[in-house]
Amino acid sequence: MAVKIRLQRHGKKDRVFFHLVVADSRAPRDGAFIEKLGVYNPNTNPATVDINFESTLKWLQDGAVPTNTCKAILSYKGILMKKHLLDGVKKGALTAEQVEKKFAAWLQEKEAKVNAKKDHLSTGKKSAEAKKVEVEKAAKAAKAAKVAAKTAAAVETAVPEASAEEATPASEA
Repeated sequence: MAVKIRLQRHGKKDRVFFHLVVADSRAPRDGAFIEKLGVYNPNTNPATVDINFESTLKWLQDGAVPTNTCKAILSYKGILMKKHLLDGVKKGALTAEQVEKKFAAWLQEKEAKVNAKKDHLSTGKKSAEAKKVEVEKAAKAAKAAKVAAKTAAAVETAVPEASAEEATPASEA
């Protein structure tokens, strides 16, 4: 039986999320599965991925083949990296301590990248909002200046006519 790690679609139209499952390759996409490994939600930014690390690693070591999308998700979470390092231990190229050190360093680097992206997204939103407020203030000031100029011009034309009318009755009296 060929076993695959693949996505199983759930959710509403345009609000889809996926379960990562181990299933027989002949089973339908949303059909029977052997074990649920986790959840992938692409609706959030960055995408939310919750996976049972040990179980997924066990399935990979036992020969389950991930689909292309699942391979990208497993690589993102570091499961494929851990499998690669453990294969090095089997071949005698690495020791278990070296594997743990390398994997811990990789995890820290990956976590720093994800946090940097989250920070960039939040500061990007704040700076975009601040820029929008500045543009609105400039537009409001320009409109106020235009209105002030128009009212000043209207007052100047009205004042000479009123002073001419006032002067005429005074000269007649």
